[in-house]
Amino acid sequence: MMRWWLVLGAVNAFLAVGAGAFGAHGLKARLSPDLLVIFETGARYHMYHSLGLLAVGLFGTLRPSSLLSGAGWAMLVGILLFSGSLYALALTGVRTLGAITPLGGLGFLTGWALFALAAWRAAP
Repeated sequence: MMRWWLVLGAVNAFLAVGAGAFGAHGLKARLSPDLLVIFETGARYHMYHSLGLLAVGLFGTLRPSSLLSGAGWAMLVGILLFSGSLYALALTGVRTLGAITPLGGLGFLTGWALFALAAWRAAP
């Protein structure tokens, strides 16, 4: 499973770079400044948590655990809900999509808490 977290981290990092470039170059003239900031926030957190998935995979190759897998799932769900809702909000202007964003934030928090617990338990 840890190999999959490495692959998913790399794929998501690729997608985050693409989203960031799309926002900076393709959307700059098409979105209002406030919607562009929302899109950029989605891309930034997408990248942060792509790196988190890579950390899960790398740490998991040394000390595999179900806590690390849980951290990976939580971060992946966080990316989908947090960044996905911000991308959709920015592109559509439908502000009610912002109601989904905090659920993704909870996924991120859960992922990091599980990662920290896995690291604590793995320490000698």
